[in-house]
Amino acid sequence: MSGSDVLGGDAVRREARDKVTGRARYAAEADPPGRAYAWPVAAGIPRGRVTSIDSGPALALPGVLAVLTHENAPRLEPCDDATLAVLQDARVPHRGWYVALVVADTLENARAGAAAVGVSYEAEEHDVRLTGDRPDLYTPQEANGGYPGVRERGDVEGAFAAATVRVDATYTLTALHNHPMEPHASTAEWRDGRLTVHDSSQGGGIVREVLATMFGMDRHDITVVSEHVGGGFGSKGTPRPQVVLAAMAARHTARPVTLALPRRQLAAVVGHRAPTVHRVRIGAGPDGVITALEHDVVTHTSRVREFVEQAAVPARVMYTSPNSRTVHRVAALDVPSPSWMRAPGEASGMYALESAMDELAEATGIDPVELRMRNEPDVEPDSGRPFSSRGLVACLREGVRRFGWEGRDPRPGVRWEGDLLLGTGVAASTYPVLISPSRASAQADADGTYRIAVNATDLGTGARTVLAQIAADALGAPLESVRIDIGSTDLPAAPLAGGSAGTASWGWAVHKAASALAVRLTRLPGGVPGGGLTVTADTKAETSQEPPYARHAFGAVFAEVQVDAVTGEVRVRRLLGIYAAGRILNSRTARSQFIGGMTMGLGMALTEGSTMDPVFGDFAECDLALYHVPVSADVPVVQADWIEEDDPHLNPMGSKGIGEIGIVGTAAAIGNAVHHAVGARLREPPLTPDKVLAHLHRTRAASPGR
Repeated sequence: MSGSDVLGGDAVRREARDKVTGRARYAAEADPPGRAYAWPVAAGIPRGRVTSIDSGPALALPGVLAVLTHENAPRLEPCDDATLAVLQDARVPHRGWYVALVVADTLENARAGAAAVGVSYEAEEHDVRLTGDRPDLYTPQEANGGYPGVRERGDVEGAFAAATVRVDATYTLTALHNHPMEPHASTAEWRDGRLTVHDSSQGGGIVREVLATMFGMDRHDITVVSEHVGGGFGSKGTPRPQVVLAAMAARHTARPVTLALPRRQLAAVVGHRAPTVHRVRIGAGPDGVITALEHDVVTHTSRVREFVEQAAVPARVMYTSPNSRTVHRVAALDVPSPSWMRAPGEASGMYALESAMDELAEATGIDPVELRMRNEPDVEPDSGRPFSSRGLVACLREGVRRFGWEGRDPRPGVRWEGDLLLGTGVAASTYPVLISPSRASAQADADGTYRIAVNATDLGTGARTVLAQIAADALGAPLESVRIDIGSTDLPAAPLAGGSAGTASWGWAVHKAASALAVRLTRLPGGVPGGGLTVTADTKAETSQEPPYARHAFGAVFAEVQVDAVTGEVRVRRLLGIYAAGRILNSRTARSQFIGGMTMGLGMALTEGSTMDPVFGDFAECDLALYHVPVSADVPVVQADWIEEDDPHLNPMGSKGIGEIGIVGTAAAIGNAVHHAVGARLREPPLTPDKVLAHLHRTRAASPGR
């Protein structure tokens, strides 16, 4: 594969064989000589302070080397993220906050030592309940991503009151958890004043900056390696406590230390998608064209660090809305700090918006696909900027053709197959195009091979492969001749893998470096010198310019479900996603990303949910036995494809991010299909059998003879 056919081809992942044979090494598998192991002790109260810690029983156990507490742990400098200020004082801001760390010669001994530590507390009253009518709700100045907390255009109240058709619905979503296959882990080693950390992170650069701040070091004396990362979905997008604790323990014991967080503790310390309460009001004319749109979101944040899910933002850009109000309101509670989870804002916000659009379609008697087409805006409603490209209508039309939507009976609760009710639904997807500055180097060697270096992170997305394709395309070289070095802060600086911005950001720098190298090579009279030829590129100038266009990816998801009228069980028969995401750089890895996101959307709709225990102040579903992610038996035939989209206003590759848009809209499409099947609107996912059964008797009553 070479030349013009390399970009867009279905090249196999470069690290695939290493992963299936075990040669790929992850953060907890780094094995420096003399390595010790750590196990954390989590607070057993929802709020208060530690009054005493008895380390004696733990230190008396075989192999235990040290017990770190707020009384003896290394002192740290403050940083912007207060969730990392571990073992610095006696406070307990929420249940699960780390109050001690045991270090031992083996993992088993560290775990036994942690169980032997005695902790006494002074408990305080706590508050973990989120409701939409709390008197202490406040409006933040900004939501995550720097979006304004409130945006308003026109006269929403007047337009809604005057509308011929009105929808006023509230949707309640539970907390969700990332649960990557590889738990958060770090191996830290101090040597000659330098710190080397192998960290399960979506971006080693920010980890290095934070460690340098907290330990009062020059960042050049720290190396962070994230060569292979077993998933993150946002939870590894910022440093987490394990990397700070591992570095502290390694300094305290003068030995390398590995800390892999126990699965049951992740819900309390690595972030979560916060629960949200959405009130959506839509006013429209009899033709279905929207005249008023309001999306009010209530969510929680912790008292440790503010994080506000930007769930009302998608309503600002999706549809025609001359009169619009989008608001975020927040309650600061004694809960673990929420954070990024795949498609933060869009996943939850679009569930509510696309469910409300389905309700509007029913109220107007207009086909749900047609309704969305009628509300296509000419420009982005919020900013007034033209779209660089907007392929939603094309996605809807292609989905209609591929799914067999034409001829669909719009009546809900009428399609029976034995004891099964059948239904179909549709929802739109969107995700913004985000790009950050990056550096990369391209080197040509005398043997005709090339080396690309960039501190990118491969979370299992195929980043190594796609970056090699970008370089080979720019160089006009065979793909096999390009080597990729990623995953270390010793390489050219690059942003984290997040916001579906990784490939666009790193790829731009790689393309720039490789293109410049190709030009240099044409000017060499005697060929590549023995030491090779290297070119370094930086895209800070290009990416710092404010784009004149609104840049988004779009998609349409179609779902068919069956609902067992006896048990209330919902099964998805088929899912189809059609996306408009610019130029697809690798058809194999892209389809995998889309399907992975759609599978997470299925989980959001049917199986995944986490409840806050009001008495104990923690999430009840804290492991994979209780928090039900979809497994192979839950996933039906899932098809993902895309339309050809040429957008010259993005980057040299013409690509948009694809890592997150797959989850957006999928849950709503399934929820809309369930409504079509049973004839009742369920507004609180996951749509588990107990919730469905409560509505099924109405459907049976309306079906004579059943």
